[in-house]
Amino acid sequence: MMAVSYKTQQAGQVEVFYREAGPKNAPVLLLLHGFPSSSHMFRELIPQLADRYRVIAPDLPGFGYTNAPDRGEFDYTFDNLAKVMDEFTQALSLQRYAIYVFDYGAPTGYRLAAAHPERVTALISQNGNAYMEGFSDKWDAWQTYWRDPSLKNRDACRSSLSADVIENWQYRTGTDPQRLNPDGFMLDIALMSRPGAEEIQLDLILDYRSNLERYPEFQQYFRTHLPPFLAVWGRHDPAFLPAGAQAYKRDLPHAHVHLLDTGHFALETHSAEVAQIVRSFLSQHL
Repeated sequence: MMAVSYKTQQAGQVEVFYREAGPKNAPVLLLLHGFPSSSHMFRELIPQLADRYRVIAPDLPGFGYTNAPDRGEFDYTFDNLAKVMDEFTQALSLQRYAIYVFDYGAPTGYRLAAAHPERVTALISQNGNAYMEGFSDKWDAWQTYWRDPSLKNRDACRSSLSADVIENWQYRTGTDPQRLNPDGFMLDIALMSRPGAEEIQLDLILDYRSNLERYPEFQQYFRTHLPPFLAVWGRHDPAFLPAGAQAYKRDLPHAHVHLLDTGHFALETHSAEVAQIVRSFLSQHL
């Protein structure tokens, strides 16, 4: 098992915390987490891949241990998350890398890939959408806020950040409770309760609508560049449906799709299975 290092790197105005393991000269795998998590979600996956790959998992701005600039100094948008990640990869002199995306990490990573297709060696999506087919009927409050960003509709989205929703809806739905380590959701709940975190997250919830607007661009990137693609998906995810995984085959006919018997945070219960699937996929393409 390769040792994991815990580091920081300045990327523009943001000091990015990240986890890294693996040989410096190995192919790079960039792991981009989702909401409401951090690079902590990859804690079990990283050691299982680091014998063969240089694995790097940053915390996005406003998440985990990456510093969160004040909202007046930094606009919390997905364009800016991608900009910081672009600056982060350049600061580390990462010229070529595969990207593993999850949830919020998907629109962040796909912005990187579409802007710099020459850098991306492969894409892996764990419950990360690029098609409308992937959405369940649980997005009503967010969609209402997108259409009318009033204070009332903003406040209606606050429940998405509650401890109950994080634990019971995002983590427990569709999982085997005996395989679910509470460390993940307990850390997320603690970090989401920090002063200022809720308003940052509500800004990102509003800007999530920009991701849907970018889907045609992402799909054009897929068709034009045909990156090797793997979808590894918790089939019982209450927010991102298996149809979202299958939809990638429309533009990437050679995409690999694996549906696992778990929920949104598949790595919390199936990290060994995911690691095996990822290793097999990357061994064919890197």
